[in-house]
Amino acid sequence: MSLISTADQQKLRESFAEMTRSVRLLFFTQTIGCETCPQTRQILDELPALSDKIAIEELNFVLEGDKAAQYGIDRVPAIAIVGLDDSGVEQDSKIRFLGTPAGYAFISLVHAVLLVGGRGSSLSDPNRTRIAAVNTPVTLRVFTTPT
Repeated sequence: MSLISTADQQKLRESFAEMTRSVRLLFFTQTIGCETCPQTRQILDELPALSDKIAIEELNFVLEGDKAAQYGIDRVPAIAIVGLDDSGVEQDSKIRFLGTPAGYAFISLVHAVLLVGGRGSSLSDPNRTRIAAVNTPVTLRVFTTPT
């Protein structure tokens, strides 16, 4: 059974069609001790059917700890979004999702996939100028809670 309605699937197909680059979602999971990993996998499984530019790679958090450390993943479920250029070279977006991307977090995941996939952002020119002026490393963390 699909979690995404037929109408929403069509809207997502149209949005994903605007992507110019491929995106790989690295899904860090584990079999024992992760109650929400199966739900996260179910959500992610629906995305590749909506665009040939989206792929999911499942990684075992315990067995592939070196890969988890490489992407700064310290808990599961987690998703690291990686862009691929035309030659297939990985470009880490540094965008991470911790926990199940359900509800409004799903919308944020879709926007992140679109951004990494090459669809332009909706930032205004003044905001682009402000961001371009930042000359020191910045880490932004956004926390959401289910309501």
